[in-house]
Amino acid sequence: MNLQPQASPELAHLGALIEAVEIGMLTTVEADGRMRSRPLRTLQMDADGALWFITSIASAKIGELDAHRRITLSYCRPQHESYVSVSGVTQILRDPAQARALWSTSLLPWVPDGVEDPELVLLKVTVEEAEYWDAHHGRMLALLGGAARTENEKIRLAPDGGQ
Repeated sequence: MNLQPQASPELAHLGALIEAVEIGMLTTVEADGRMRSRPLRTLQMDADGALWFITSIASAKIGELDAHRRITLSYCRPQHESYVSVSGVTQILRDPAQARALWSTSLLPWVPDGVEDPELVLLKVTVEEAEYWDAHHGRMLALLGGAARTENEKIRLAPDGGQ
C-alpha cells in the first residue's frame, strides 16, 4: 500500500495499521438490505486520509455502492491481535492517471485486462470513523462471549473526512 504522509497522528496510526494488513473486507448493503463482504486490496491512503481501491464497473459491489454509499472495511492481523474497522462514504471514479499510479499486477485476477481495461474504476473511501483493537498495549475490551480481549480506541473524523 502507498501510505502518504498524514495530517494527524491519529490518521498516521490508522494508516500504519492498515498498511500492515493491506487486504480489507469491504462490507456493502445489497438491494434487499442484507450485508455482503468481499476482500479488496488497499492501494493507497492519500494525504487526506482517503483509502483507494481499483475494481471493475461490472462488479456487483458497484450497484450496491450506487444504492448505499456508506460502507465498512475490516482489517485483521490475528497473529498480532490487531483488528481495524473503518466506516466511510464511497465514490466511484474514472481517472486514468490515478489508476496508472495505483496499478499493481497483484490486481490482475480482478482486472485481467490491466490498467487499460475499460471496465476499470477507482473506489475512493472517505473515512468517517475508525476503530482499532490491539491487545499488545495491555488494555482489554471483552466482547460478547468473552472470547476476545483487546484495547479499544476510536478515531472519529468529521463528516467531511477532516478532524
